[in-house]
Amino acid sequence: MNLKIAHLGPPGTYAEQAAFFYLNWLKTHPGITSQKSFELCTYPTIAQSLQAIADKKAEIAVVPVENSIEGSVNMTLDSLWQLDNLKIQLALVLPIQHTLISYATNLDTIKTVYSHPQALAQCQEWLSRFLPNVNLIPSNSTTEALQRLEQEVTTAAISSSRAAQLYNLPILAKGINDYPENCTQFWVVSTEENHPIDCTHTSLAFSVPANIPGALMKALAVFARLGINLSRIESRPTKRSLGEYLFYLDIEADVNAQMMKSALRELQNYTEILKIFGSYSVLPISL
Repeated sequence: MNLKIAHLGPPGTYAEQAAFFYLNWLKTHPGITSQKSFELCTYPTIAQSLQAIADKKAEIAVVPVENSIEGSVNMTLDSLWQLDNLKIQLALVLPIQHTLISYATNLDTIKTVYSHPQALAQCQEWLSRFLPNVNLIPSNSTTEALQRLEQEVTTAAISSSRAAQLYNLPILAKGINDYPENCTQFWVVSTEENHPIDCTHTSLAFSVPANIPGALMKALAVFARLGINLSRIESRPTKRSLGEYLFYLDIEADVNAQMMKSALRELQNYTEILKIFGSYSVLPISL
């Protein structure tokens, strides 16, 4: 039986690159899984990739969670909160280098550029400089629009060099992201508890019982008192009422560490709902 790994498609996305890296990592860690064969499964959205895990249509999902330029991927955060029993197994950090793919003969003839909203935002300065008058159209992924380029020679797409090779498409410009050190963190998610490797981070989210002064401060003070560092904190709407928020935290500690156990027990006193997404290690991907 194949181990099914869900990711954002079509083939050629950065999520697929991260999934390939994870697959190769699995093969060098034979104790992690007893599966001998694997299958990469594409889904049209990040939310559907995670839903596939919840519905047991796949065992693993590899999803983007944060970009060094544009910050968090909200669809991933929202889906993790909404779906039950999903656990982060591992974090992968992938270098991102965007290319402009088009059959246009030069930049002046391009009228429309397609890509994922994150990719468009990561290239906004380049686009403003070289393509100031084009129509920017967001798509579900960096590869979704590639197959229409041959029929629409005044269009272009922002994607990866690998995607251009995969679909045999011409590259008009390389390295168009605004910052050269651009990278994206992906989470490897499943319904199982995390793998038996050293964990350096824990991610969780919570809501507070009431929107009153000091509600968030009391929750965060738990970690400060115990000397536990937070590497990221972010708010997202609860979607129940305007002005109500969920708070997402990345914490530099293993959930099984005694200090973290103490922190989580105390944290429950100041939260309405607390969800622990899992503990994991962070692995850089070298291209």
